[in-house]
Amino acid sequence: MGTRTLPEVHHADKELFGPGGPTKGELADHCLRVAARMLPHLRDRPLAVQRWPEGIEGDGGFFVKNRWAGTPDWVPSASVPRESGGRADMLLCQDRATLVWLCGQDAFPLHTWMSRADLPRTPDRIVFDLDPSRAEDFAGVCAAARDVREEVEALGLAAFVMTTGSRGLHVVCPIRRRADCDEVKAFARTVAERVAARRPKELTTAVRKEKRRGRVFIDYLRNGYAQLAVAPYSVRARPGAPVAAPVGWDELDGLGSAGRWTVRDFAERDGVDPWQGFRRYARSPEAAISRLGKAEQGGAPR
Repeated sequence: MGTRTLPEVHHADKELFGPGGPTKGELADHCLRVAARMLPHLRDRPLAVQRWPEGIEGDGGFFVKNRWAGTPDWVPSASVPRESGGRADMLLCQDRATLVWLCGQDAFPLHTWMSRADLPRTPDRIVFDLDPSRAEDFAGVCAAARDVREEVEALGLAAFVMTTGSRGLHVVCPIRRRADCDEVKAFARTVAERVAARRPKELTTAVRKEKRRGRVFIDYLRNGYAQLAVAPYSVRARPGAPVAAPVGWDELDGLGSAGRWTVRDFAERDGVDPWQGFRRYARSPEAAISRLGKAEQGGAPR
């Protein structure tokens, strides 16, 4: 793993993000630059991608969840159960060569499951996706992220944060692989509802946009079976090629948006890994679920 010869990126000068924007070659260079930090969050996870053969301003963008015709034999995949029945053959990204090949396929961003393919119903992370109703309310998103952190840490979980490269933030909790995804989703929903209840005028768990009324949406739904979240360090399909960037909690005050870093300036994050040792912080989901049950009976943890 990791020693395979890197494939050639054809048409490296192709502009994928609009006229004058980053090229396919720059996309591949970014992925190679962050590979050591990114691959631990990709390996062994069912992968879905968006593909943009005409760039983000073209008409040909489409979402792909299954291995497609022409995928090289050396790119692995995993057969996982579909929620609706049958099985899906989904790509895995295990090494730098696959990352570069995906760039050559105009594939970005990369989306992963919360679980690994060998235990598809047993997640090893929980994701809270914080999405502002108003794009300019990034300060509100940061405040919501801190509220989520306080809640989950009171339940014994570690909390990491990253910009999505789009509008909001993800708060991610590594967990041990011991609970079914339905249990984890129910846990995440209760946590989200407890956080929203702290400041109901600013926060909501309402799925329908018309019910959010300008509030920050705490999305727990990504924790369901076969649901997806953008991978850390992935490049978003937006002008400028912003990056989903793991950050330290102490960095939030200095951020002005979820698209703070792009492919062209992410080099300033070289040597910065706010999520170092992420897996070592995995905690017991059963213990957190038990603490939550007691908190529900006795009031909100602080």
